[in-house]
Amino acid sequence: MSASLDNIRVVLVNTSHPGNIGATARAMKIMDLKRLYLVAPKLFPHEKAEWRAVGAADLLDSAVVVDSLDAAIADCGVVVGASARQRRIPWPLQDARSAAASMVEAATAGNQVAVVFGREDSGLSNEELHQCHFHLTIPTSEQYSALNLAAAVQVVAYEILMATHQQQSRGEQKWDVTLANADDLERLLAHYEQVMIGLDFYDPTTPKQLMTRLRRLFMRSRLDKMEINILRGMLGATEKMLNQRRP
Repeated sequence: MSASLDNIRVVLVNTSHPGNIGATARAMKIMDLKRLYLVAPKLFPHEKAEWRAVGAADLLDSAVVVDSLDAAIADCGVVVGASARQRRIPWPLQDARSAAASMVEAATAGNQVAVVFGREDSGLSNEELHQCHFHLTIPTSEQYSALNLAAAVQVVAYEILMATHQQQSRGEQKWDVTLANADDLERLLAHYEQVMIGLDFYDPTTPKQLMTRLRRLFMRSRLDKMEINILRGMLGATEKMLNQRRP
């Protein structure tokens, strides 16, 4: 396995059919991806998953099962959400090929990367998609757009493997600082909310999508750990000045 592929995980959220888990494991192993995370699967472990895995039972054995998406992506510097459509607030969107190149670039730089797939019938919720730095879409026929879960994983896994080969041939330069992970970003957003309330800039009773739009800004920027520290240092200095001015 390539070193960059070691840092990439596939996350399935609330999968209802165990056969889709097995087929996903097979799709991953064919393309040299080994890290499978399952968020609250309906049925797992299950014999139907084993039947569909066909030679990839080791991925099922090593699969990490967690209760929430937060737990699955907490240490990830890049999170990509597979989505068939744009939602109320547009989010940065890439096709599978461009997304794979972005993921491999981040993984090669030493960041943990997650590509997240949602429920078979409804995909990812808006809240789950808001936890992703950008969204990934797979163009399909206008006449028949249904793409099952394992097939979608297969397409993305293929693009990731091809992007890995292309990057190895180019020998691209690494980023100088590791990207911030999901936990870092959540703490930054909570800090921003706290300071904006203290400045009377933000009223949580009438949010008007402010925090969602701020989240989108930071997701699009893909902050590194140093940048997070700088922003939180500025917020801390702001809080200090506020406290000094209060009677």
